[in-house]
Amino acid sequence: MAGVVELNGDTVGLGRSGFQALRQALQASLGDQAAERLQEAGHAAGRDVYNCFRRWLKTTTGLDDPGAIAASALGGVLSDFFQALGWGPISMNRIGSTGIAMDTAEWAEADPAAHAPYPSCHLSAGLLAGFMGALSQQPVSVMEVECRSADQARCRFLLGKPEALEAVYQAMSEGRDYSSVL
Repeated sequence: MAGVVELNGDTVGLGRSGFQALRQALQASLGDQAAERLQEAGHAAGRDVYNCFRRWLKTTTGLDDPGAIAASALGGVLSDFFQALGWGPISMNRIGSTGIAMDTAEWAEADPAAHAPYPSCHLSAGLLAGFMGALSQQPVSVMEVECRSADQARCRFLLGKPEALEAVYQAMSEGRDYSSVL
């Protein structure tokens, strides 16, 4: 179901090397503030990518309303869409009673050569929050807890209500595993 993605003014293509150059330039000039700025930019783009998803969904499935996608099929549909955009395939799984994990071993923003000290797909975290918020019609927070840029096998983004991910952040800052609070 990959289908053709229509980039008609609200969404543009950007190559992987462009992501890497942008992140490196922002980190060099802004230091730790680069992560926040990339998340802000990603969040602003999330609604546009959601609108692109709606067009793609109509073209590939005939569905006008993303809410009509069966919950059991949503992960596969989103994987097809993000893969068609060039981000890479994803899988989605429930974590505990309040969280969702989105995993990918091929995420476009990740740079395995970066050897970053912590997860670094900041633009993606913001973009996914904006996208999933538009899809669910409620606020969604996203936190990357594993990253190929940080020498891990996959990128793992946790998605959930803002208060749930605040608890995850607190637990991780205390050295606890994120799954213990979801």
